[in-house]
Amino acid sequence: MVLKDYLVLIPGIILAFILYSLSQGFNNIIGIELLGYSKSPISTAMIAILLGIFFGNFFKIRESFQKGLDFSRDYILKLGIICLGIQLKPFEFLEFGKVAIPLIVICIVSVLIVIKLIIKKLQIPTRMAYLISIGSTVCGTTAIMATAPVIKANKSEISYAIANITLFGILSLLLYPYFANFYFEGNSLFAGLFLGTAIHETSQVAAAGLIYEQQFNSPETLNIATVTKLIRNTFLIVMIPIFAFLYNRGQAKEKGYSILSIFPYFVLGFVGMIILRNVGDEVLSNNNNWIDFINTIKTSSKIFLTMAMAAIGLSTNLKDIRNMGYKPFIVGFTSMLTVGIVSILTIEIYVKFFI
Repeated sequence: MVLKDYLVLIPGIILAFILYSLSQGFNNIIGIELLGYSKSPISTAMIAILLGIFFGNFFKIRESFQKGLDFSRDYILKLGIICLGIQLKPFEFLEFGKVAIPLIVICIVSVLIVIKLIIKKLQIPTRMAYLISIGSTVCGTTAIMATAPVIKANKSEISYAIANITLFGILSLLLYPYFANFYFEGNSLFAGLFLGTAIHETSQVAAAGLIYEQQFNSPETLNIATVTKLIRNTFLIVMIPIFAFLYNRGQAKEKGYSILSIFPYFVLGFVGMIILRNVGDEVLSNNNNWIDFINTIKTSSKIFLTMAMAAIGLSTNLKDIRNMGYKPFIVGFTSMLTVGIVSILTIEIYVKFFI
């Protein structure tokens, strides 16, 4: 990219940052000034996404902002997730992983079985059902966009699937943090595993984890939810070939599929940040500069994630969701419900037999 390509990103990034600042301001005014708390009980991330949805649907966003908003929604989000890695140590990552992987596999298989049964009843096109199911079980819009070419999905099917994932993902991220805290009685491990498996998009999981942290003072839940979701994202490498095989059975072999093209490389950045934290703690454990550096990265991650939430809200078109029709709505709602229930049941079984 040349300099002018970067310059066109600035207006949208600034707009996302302004909404972050407004969200922080509203948060302080409502939670501290009006309600009298020393720390606001309201989540900045939640305010950011709701403000974004409001402004994005009641005001026309100029085209000059769009590239920067897309950049915020994609790359600043990933940068925020990478920065979250500074809060974790390698052994914590491995501990969460050994619990998360079986849970993720069970959730994926369960949703695929349920959706297979539903599409027979509702007569929904197979390609749309595949897109909704992989979006629900793996990593939302990214999974939909990566799967669409290998099953030859058309634009309307892709748009409907994305609108579906957006609707139920936003609904989940706003409700599930409170439900998880109530149901799991504040247990950070179980709440994090639930948020990491039951919510569709990486950005939505990050937002839900951030809401949980801000509401219930539990950074551990944010860490666990993020790790679980990043592990879940890597299943895209397995699921796309499976979907390609199922859809293209008896047809010419699909060409152009590449594992390298869909691998979520920001996961490597997240792991690299974990390693950096571990090495730094060993070498500079009592160094004030190192502690300040860690705190700066932690603060930056929350700013980046909240900016991404604002950009997602600004890009959420409620008209597209309204025009989706009731059948895909049923599939999306059932997917959300299934993955949530299976996640809870699997966690309960794990608690009963392994703890």
